[in-house]
Amino acid sequence: MYFHPVRFIRHIPFLKAVLVHSFTAFGGPQGHLGMMMKTFVEKRKDVSRDELMEFISFCQMLPGASSSQTLTLIGYKRGGIPLAIATLLIWILPACVIMGLLSFVVSASANLFFSKHIFRFIPEMATGFLAFAAYRLFGLCVTNFITQVIMLVSMAVTFWLFKTPWVFPVLIIMGGVVTNFSNKRIPEKEKIKPRQIRWTNIWLFALLFLIAGYLSETARKQQWEYRKPFNLFENFYRFGSIVFGGGDVLIPMMLDQYVARPTAPKFSAKQQDIIIVDKQELLTGAGIVRAIPGPVFSIASYTGGLALKGMGGYYQLLGCVIGSVAIFLPSLLLVLFFFPVWQYLKKYVVVYRALEGINAVVVGFMWAATLYLLKDILVVSSLKTNLLDIGIIAASFILLKYSKIPPPLIVVICLLAGLFF
Repeated sequence: MYFHPVRFIRHIPFLKAVLVHSFTAFGGPQGHLGMMMKTFVEKRKDVSRDELMEFISFCQMLPGASSSQTLTLIGYKRGGIPLAIATLLIWILPACVIMGLLSFVVSASANLFFSKHIFRFIPEMATGFLAFAAYRLFGLCVTNFITQVIMLVSMAVTFWLFKTPWVFPVLIIMGGVVTNFSNKRIPEKEKIKPRQIRWTNIWLFALLFLIAGYLSETARKQQWEYRKPFNLFENFYRFGSIVFGGGDVLIPMMLDQYVARPTAPKFSAKQQDIIIVDKQELLTGAGIVRAIPGPVFSIASYTGGLALKGMGGYYQLLGCVIGSVAIFLPSLLLVLFFFPVWQYLKKYVVVYRALEGINAVVVGFMWAATLYLLKDILVVSSLKTNLLDIGIIAASFILLKYSKIPPPLIVVICLLAGLFF
């Protein structure tokens, strides 16, 4: 689809809504879903509930930043590829800038102190948002006995294996298979005519993967003076291409790549040649990224800056840019290639039946994430604190369900509450 400036102008209100969302979507992907439902479905009506649910289901099957891919598809649905790219850029830019600047702040001060009070109730608010989204989608997607079973099994398995990356794609596939055992609910359709598939994006994805790997390995073997930027791009492009499960999986992968692996005996003699990030600095970023709005994958901007800080300020800034681009580029290419293919494949009855099970699995994911967040929130010593946390979760849910207060204002209320309690 070609870029038409005049047609693009009419999407400015939508892009403004995306910008507001990028500054107010706290709580990681768990919190983003409820806000998407409220903003882009109920308020603006950019997509229907069914469409958003399909986007979420589809993105769960792909590696990469699922909430970013879901928002990209909302833009794609409204205005094609140009608007999809603009949507992604506006969504990731604030978080990446904040996290990139943080890498400079951390580098400049070893005794940095971050006030946690203002973000005190953000995890509780995110849990309330997620519970609301799960509640709304439960009534839409879990409509019979088999979908109830799929949802409960998915919820239980996901809760116990929440940080295991393979659990998400495996359950998605199993849910789609189970609902194909019966043809009573969804009968056979007429035959679908074959259509041509555009392979441009997937070829570009694969080509970049190969080029990045070749340049990184060549730079390492030939000891290029400025090899670290090439190594960094390959690392993050690889992460963005294979990570299932979001930031909870990306952060451990970075700890392995930049903290644990450099201490292995085979690297000890040439540590100056490889990228090393201080463990405490990386964990500081892992904590802060969950307290700012936007995608958790924006931690790549922070880690990229830390990875190249020893080369000077210019290269540290370059590291922030490389981290941001390389981590999100695979997500963009994959979602823009596979979604048109998915739109074609879902017309086949086997795929259409699979959607019924996939949607039930996604609802199970959401309930499991709600319970997992609730478990972490309640692991505190004070009963009074527990009751206050539960009150914030319940209040967030009730305000979303019964009031017309916009999600950004609820975020502000929770931020202010953190200063006074």
